[in-house]
Amino acid sequence: MYYIRQILGLLVSGIILSTSTTLASETETMQIKIGNKEYSVILNTNNTTKALSEILPITVKMSEFNGNEKYYLLHNSLPSRPEHIGQIKSGDVMLFGDDCLVVFYKDFKTTYSYTRIGHIENAADLEQMLGRGSVTVTFEKKGQ
Repeated sequence: MYYIRQILGLLVSGIILSTSTTLASETETMQIKIGNKEYSVILNTNNTTKALSEILPITVKMSEFNGNEKYYLLHNSLPSRPEHIGQIKSGDVMLFGDDCLVVFYKDFKTTYSYTRIGHIENAADLEQMLGRGSVTVTFEKKGQ
């Protein structure tokens, strides 16, 4: 019985390790360039991010909105599955409707619905980099 428990324990550990390794390797990212600074975006796995990835790289002029976000109206619609978010975090990248790409640079509560695209890592200086008014931003696949 002792050996059976040990073998089962090793099997379960192997399955957990294998699963976590697979999940880590499946994490997709993209780059956002603002001026001379690059940010890595951890992407959500959904049809929206897949469709967005297919049109990258794109360089767009994002407009200011509400003192907490930059947005750009895409020329084509992307698949969307909006959900009530509740709390926006600085660094969130989302789709509003099916054609409005949004980068948030402040935390706030919201009643609006968005489709999640991803989240910018290390976004502490994002508000400063995005500045006031419109800003040119490049979205590209990692390594392009």
